Amino acid sequence: MKVAVFGLGYVGTVSAACLAANGHDVWGVDPDEIKVAAISAGHSPVVEPGLQPLLAKSVAAGTLHASVNPVVALEDADVSLLCVGTPSSTSGEANLAYIYRVVEDLVQPLSESPSTQEHHTIVIRSTVPPGTVEDVTAVVKSAFGETGLDVTVAVCPEFLREGTGIADFLSPPFTVIGASDLRAIDTVSRLFAFLDAPLRVVHPRTAEALKYACNAFHATKVSFANELGRILSRLGVDSREVMEIFCDDTTLNISPKYLRPGFAFGGSCLPKDLRSLLYLARAESIDVPLLSGALASNRLTIDDAIDRVVGSEGLRVALLGLSFKPGSDDLRESPYVDVAETLLGKGYEVRIYDPVLNPSSLVGANRRYVESRLPHLRRILTDGPEEAIAGADIAVVSNSTPEVTAALLASPPAKIIDLAGRLGPEIEALECYEGFAW
Repeated sequence: MKVAVFGLGYVGTVSAACLAANGHDVWGVDPDEIKVAAISAGHSPVVEPGLQPLLAKSVAAGTLHASVNPVVALEDADVSLLCVGTPSSTSGEANLAYIYRVVEDLVQPLSESPSTQEHHTIVIRSTVPPGTVEDVTAVVKSAFGETGLDVTVAVCPEFLREGTGIADFLSPPFTVIGASDLRAIDTVSRLFAFLDAPLRVVHPRTAEALKYACNAFHATKVSFANELGRILSRLGVDSREVMEIFCDDTTLNISPKYLRPGFAFGGSCLPKDLRSLLYLARAESIDVPLLSGALASNRLTIDDAIDRVVGSEGLRVALLGLSFKPGSDDLRESPYVDVAETLLGKGYEVRIYDPVLNPSSLVGANRRYVESRLPHLRRILTDGPEEAIAGADIAVVSNSTPEVTAALLASPPAKIIDLAGRLGPEIEALECYEGFAW
């Protein structure tokens, strides 16, 4: 394929060299004449291990070129990769000026120059906010509506780390294509067909958001380790050893566990142990905003669920699930107990169903906790989901047993608020369904 790569910074140069080394005819475009001259002479404008020999070999083989003129690069090109910067503005907003400037540079050559291609795909590799592909598509449709060339837009986020860029490009965890047009999907799939990586085709907004999710998580991991280091070093603990063992747990710690959007955390361990760790930090006058923010964020999640109910029509609520975790009768610091207590205090008529909860079997701290928060639990607890749902205006669901699903399908209330995201497609297809964080 003939590929035009716009932007010859780090991402653009690495991408151009790797694509050219794997059979594509690649033309890099950049207004910086120094970068263009360097690549044309077989020299990399950026420092990256392994990039210089790869780039020089491709230039010598005639598969990699560079120019300040987009017309030459776009003639008979199958695809354009946008690898330009999206820096932060003073407010933190992503500045997309370079993206739209490249789109403008594309419009005239593609619309005016003769081409043997009937279809051209613009692929955004830069990190952009969700909705950018849609906005660029609108610009493209306006520009090419009256021409014979069909131009589609996709996003294919890159996951390159400086220092390991070549290896990351050639061995990615996956190739993600955000597109709704089958021709764009086919073009991008063929472009990266030489990579041995799982292919995920998703909505453009999903692909755009994925890059933000990845980088936010990486930043969070760094801050998490550093905050622990600040606390533990004061307590005479080698945090490096702690985190080395911590990372050996791939069942819970370094795993998909706890990384599913849903409701708040609770139970007998997480809240109290986090508070204890925060106390240790305060005792040493150590500021740990990330760890402190976990409790504040959890509280906002609970408040959001309550606000969803308060903002809905009706005062009769079915709460399907009360314990902090399905399959358990542990109510200690369950966020669902918090929801029930608050709604009762606001005058709502609440009926609760939990398949494993039996008030007479609660003992010790578990019993004392629920008696202090929901002293009338026996009166509002039902034997089955049908009884809880009967006459309810709103169902707040955390437990997605087959019995709960069947009851909701048989007699859906005016609104179903799903806190767990496991009710299944039949429930999600109902007009009354509302996902909590999706």
